[in-house]
Amino acid sequence: MKTSHLLCLVLAIALGFATWKLVSSDSTASDTSSSEPSGNEAYDCIMTRSSCRSFTDARPTEEQIDSLLHAAMAAPTARNARPWQIVVITDREILDTIASTYKNIKMASEAPMAFVACGDLTIANEKGGDEFWDQDLSAVSENILLAAHSMGYGAVWCGIYPIQERVEFIQELLDLPKTVIPLSVIPIGQPKNPLSPKDKFDRSRVHYNGW
Repeated sequence: MKTSHLLCLVLAIALGFATWKLVSSDSTASDTSSSEPSGNEAYDCIMTRSSCRSFTDARPTEEQIDSLLHAAMAAPTARNARPWQIVVITDREILDTIASTYKNIKMASEAPMAFVACGDLTIANEKGGDEFWDQDLSAVSENILLAAHSMGYGAVWCGIYPIQERVEFIQELLDLPKTVIPLSVIPIGQPKNPLSPKDKFDRSRVHYNGW
């Protein structure tokens, strides 16, 4: 009888352990699946992108820069206003001036180029999209980051708008019209060091059909 009880106890423990391993394995797979290649290039590009703040001297080719500009202007836009203007900076002196003026853009001193994504208020007002230009240009900025990553380059979004001091500084430095508002400066180049994407997913921030 004791032997029978002992055998049942051992089997129960073994079954419990096997069940725990199965649940643990499923949970781990669920938590890490976002970082594993999915076979979907667009999804993988999003999940593996990371901000780059250290660059080599290698600059995208003119063809690649043109592709980045096409990707930028493929962004969604309210009322089809397309209120964007993009300044391509390859001048070393300008990049160094930006880097030395603002700590949040100091990596521009290493970057071989940068894009400045700007909203044109004249165009936005004409097309009735004046309330949404900053959202349009945010989409433009994200498209640039993803397109650069897909080409093997690194990039980082450095905020300008809505800090008025930064807006005015970039306007003056680049001789922008007062109606053209710089939203972001995006240094781009070959990453000097390997990039490690962060897992930012938090299921507690997800809500269905209400809070």
